[in-house]
Amino acid sequence: MSKKPKAAVSHYDCEVAELRADRELVVEYLKAAMESLDNPDDRAAGLLALRTVADAHGGLGAVAAEAGISRESLYRTLSANGNPTLKTLLAVLKAVGMKLSVEPEHHAAA
Repeated sequence: MSKKPKAAVSHYDCEVAELRADRELVVEYLKAAMESLDNPDDRAAGLLALRTVADAHGGLGAVAAEAGISRESLYRTLSANGNPTLKTLLAVLKAVGMKLSVEPEHHAAA
């Protein structure tokens, strides 16, 4: 008797499902993503993480509509080469139920 192979689920799909199911995970995920935006060599990871959260929050089309920007613009903005304006970043964060905040940077003691 042969077994049917299980359908493969991509890592991305699993990540989106986990983010959709766990609001606290979204918060920690975006905190880490926002930290990577400070580093020009790692900025793409932060933008792609925000894109993943947008996918988990109903998809890029729905988030774009809620943020008041075109879907195509959101795809470009949240790509590895994206460079969102502050206005766009705030609108996207608001659309996914988040806001930008500031905290002190921790420096190593001299």
